[in-house]
Amino acid sequence: MMNPAGYYLFNQKILNMKQQNIHFGLLILRLTLGVLMLFHGYTKIINGVEGIENTLIDKGLPGFIAYGVYVGEVIAPLMLIVGFRTRLAAFLFSFNMVVAAILAHPNDILALTDYGTWAIETLGLFLFGGLALVFMGGGKFAISSKSWWD
Repeated sequence: MMNPAGYYLFNQKILNMKQQNIHFGLLILRLTLGVLMLFHGYTKIINGVEGIENTLIDKGLPGFIAYGVYVGEVIAPLMLIVGFRTRLAAFLFSFNMVVAAILAHPNDILALTDYGTWAIETLGLFLFGGLALVFMGGGKFAISSKSWWD
């Protein structure tokens, strides 16, 4: 039978391993969201945002708002990847997903595909993954972790 001191040390070791795993999980989430969204941002850098600009103008909004996509699809993902101001980056990232859902997929928000999946499930994964980082922060494997925005 384990003595109380040994039991305490054993439990502390298990707890430390669990906390370490949480930080690795946050790192994986940050890298996954950041890298996958960066591909979308790269496309906008190469091809521009004319299509988004035209959509905004068609909806009666100013076209210059389209340039905000660079914040949500390039700057915020880079911030997530390195772990700089993770909560702020994740908020901008998630806001970008809400705007994308409203502007580009308004009829799909409550729709299912022919296969029974949510029509905007990829967008939803980005949105809710970003929201998870808003609440949890970037973890200890981020380059900044002292501010509330980290």
